[in-house]
Order: sequence, then structure tokens, then C-alpha cells
Amino acid sequence: MKKIEVAIRSVLANIGCQEFGDKYWITKADYFANAEKFNQTLAVIEKELTSSKEDYIEDFRHNYVENYPPAWMITEVLSFGNLNYIYSNIASNKLMKGIANYFGLKPQVFTSWLTVLANLRNMCCHHARIWNRDFMLNPAEPRKTSNAWIDTSQIDKKRIFYRLCIIRYFLSSVSPKNNFNEKIVDLLARFPSIDITAMGFCRNWADEELWY
Repeated sequence: MKKIEVAIRSVLANIGCQEFGDKYWITKADYFANAEKFNQTLAVIEKELTSSKEDYIEDFRHNYVENYPPAWMITEVLSFGNLNYIYSNIASNKLMKGIANYFGLKPQVFTSWLTVLANLRNMCCHHARIWNRDFMLNPAEPRKTSNAWIDTSQIDKKRIFYRLCIIRYFLSSVSPKNNFNEKIVDLLARFPSIDITAMGFCRNWADEELWY
């Protein structure tokens, strides 16, 4: 998840700066569709900046006169959920498409998958049971992707396997040489008594191109 978060922070900040020609775009209401959502986000940004002890934030406070740091600094202090909140409120369809397209997805699917991963991350942080859980959120299904995806016709989208597939998909975009596949195989081998069908794994899951 860490590699995915780093990539999303970077892409959101940098493509936004390129699109608008404004390194402070994240803190300007003109670039967002819903004023109330923007104000809520700005309040979170101000809170996180005030409490941050990061050296680069401290350096900005002491050496610059602007009210807020540039976008690439702000995204570093925000949670995964906050990043999704910002993305989903962007007024420019072109920018939304550009960010989602970096990962080979459409904006609707990208937003849905970020929400799903943020929810999963929070559950893991609170040590919640996830291995055989029936998740509340139902991820959007992509019609077309730039990277390998799975045949979902026989897969329960509310089980953990579908979420593992989402993680695998993002990693194939941002870190193609990752060893996530091997980690999953090793983990399942360590617990052979666990019924992987309860996790939503299909019978020949390892034969899917996504998991090569």
C-alpha cells in the first residue's frame, strides 16, 4: 500500500500543477466543484499543517510568506482518504481523467478504488478482521484497463480477494517489479488450513494474467 500511496500523492500533486500552472492549486477554491467539500478539505489541510513536525513544513513556515505550501508538500501530510476527497471534488474533467489515466483507469473507477483501499487501510490500522469479511463497499468494475485485470464473472467483489486484485493492479502500474504475488502465495502456504474460498479467491486465481 505504501508504494501506491506515494504514487497517488505524487501524481495528484504534479499533474494538477502541470494542468493549472499553479503550484498552490490544492488550496484554491476555483479549482474545485463543491465549495462546502473544499472548505472541509481546507480545514483538514490547515489542521495537518499546524500539527506537522516535518522539517520541510517547518522550513516553509520560517522562510516563506505564502499562507500555504505548494501542492506536493500538502499531499505529503494528508491521509489516503483526504487525497481521494480532493480528487473527487476537482472541477476539471480533463485533470480528473489525466490523473486516473496514469493508472489506466476511468475517473469513476479510480475514485471507487481509492475509497475501497482507504477503507481497507483503516480497517488494517485498527486490527479489524478482514480475511473472510463481507465488506460493505462494492467496488466499481472497470470496462477497460491499460494493465492486466481479472475475469470477475465468478468473483465476489465484497471479499478480500477482489481488494487484493485492486492492490496488485495499482502495483503493476507504479512498481512493475514488485513481489506482491510471491508474498500472497507464501502467506497462503503458511496457513494451508485456511479456506481461501472464504476470502473470495477463485479456483484458478494464480493463472490470471494479473497474478503472473
